[in-house]
Amino acid sequence: MSRPRVAITTGEPAGIGPEIAIRAAWAMRQRVNAVLVGDAAFLAMTAAEIDPAIRISAVSTMAARNAGLPHFGADRLCALDIPLGAHVQPGVLDKENGRYVLATLDAAIEGVQAGWFDAVATAPVQKSTINDAGVAFTGHTEYFAEQTGTARVVMMLAGQPHSPWPAAASAAVPPQLRVALATTHLPLKDVSAALTLDSLAQTLNILEADLRRKFGLAAPRILVAGLNPHAGENGYLGREEIDTISPALAAARERGIDARGPYPADTLFQPKYLQDADCVLAMYHDQGLPVLKYATFGHGVNITLGLPLIRTSVDHGTALDLAAQGLGRADCSSMQAALEAALQMVQASRP
Repeated sequence: MSRPRVAITTGEPAGIGPEIAIRAAWAMRQRVNAVLVGDAAFLAMTAAEIDPAIRISAVSTMAARNAGLPHFGADRLCALDIPLGAHVQPGVLDKENGRYVLATLDAAIEGVQAGWFDAVATAPVQKSTINDAGVAFTGHTEYFAEQTGTARVVMMLAGQPHSPWPAAASAAVPPQLRVALATTHLPLKDVSAALTLDSLAQTLNILEADLRRKFGLAAPRILVAGLNPHAGENGYLGREEIDTISPALAAARERGIDARGPYPADTLFQPKYLQDADCVLAMYHDQGLPVLKYATFGHGVNITLGLPLIRTSVDHGTALDLAAQGLGRADCSSMQAALEAALQMVQASRP
């Protein structure tokens, strides 16, 4: 099979995004035709400091629109050139680059729709810079949904658990821990109202369909957490499990979805349960992701399900403090994992 072509948006230019994008793309160049999306001159300068052997060839968006992307071998990286808005000082945010960051996302989305790319992997962005530039922005997940006209998406993080994950002697560590979210970037006070029969039905439909289509799982098994402590304690600690979550799961099972629960979240994340599941659905951001990140941090992948394209991302932020200290301190493992996940999803999606 030819190397899948994956766009890597290089993220906030003052953060570690450009470095980890270059390092991961170069490390995986024999298996993935990774195309950096960002300011080509800035990326070439950064690459030269990382390793003089890294070669970057620039292609303009106009040239790509006219003739597509040229085919380069594994001896170099391609950069789809998106000009910076302002000079970059590592570790220092500049709102003049807020719209530049969005332009890299737009170019990647356009490229998938035009057939230039098979998937997109995104480096971390700084939400505040984009908002300071005058654009309301809550995150990659919501932006990709809006720009592709997708009514609903599901945020999922995945990774291989590593030490000190507390595997019981009688239970195997799951080969991959996947945690999806019923709600994403919401204040905690708004979560209960956002959990409805319809919203949970849509989330479960998307989750089950993409676990089949993009992960090659013939019969996905989904464990669902409750919202309240002890999953509501039969209504004494909240009725969301009785009135909303349990009926939504029953309806999903009638549609053929293997969705079990709701389970108390404080005991659900144990190997003895997870070894029999393909994914956990948590009710809100900080219910599921602390466990996932504890088990996999630095090697985890953020995946947006429900999109008409494959999008993966790192599991961490811009690390401005590291960027300010110079190159060579950032770990590109999560970006390599994002590329690996994109590669596997492309392969699973191909007929």
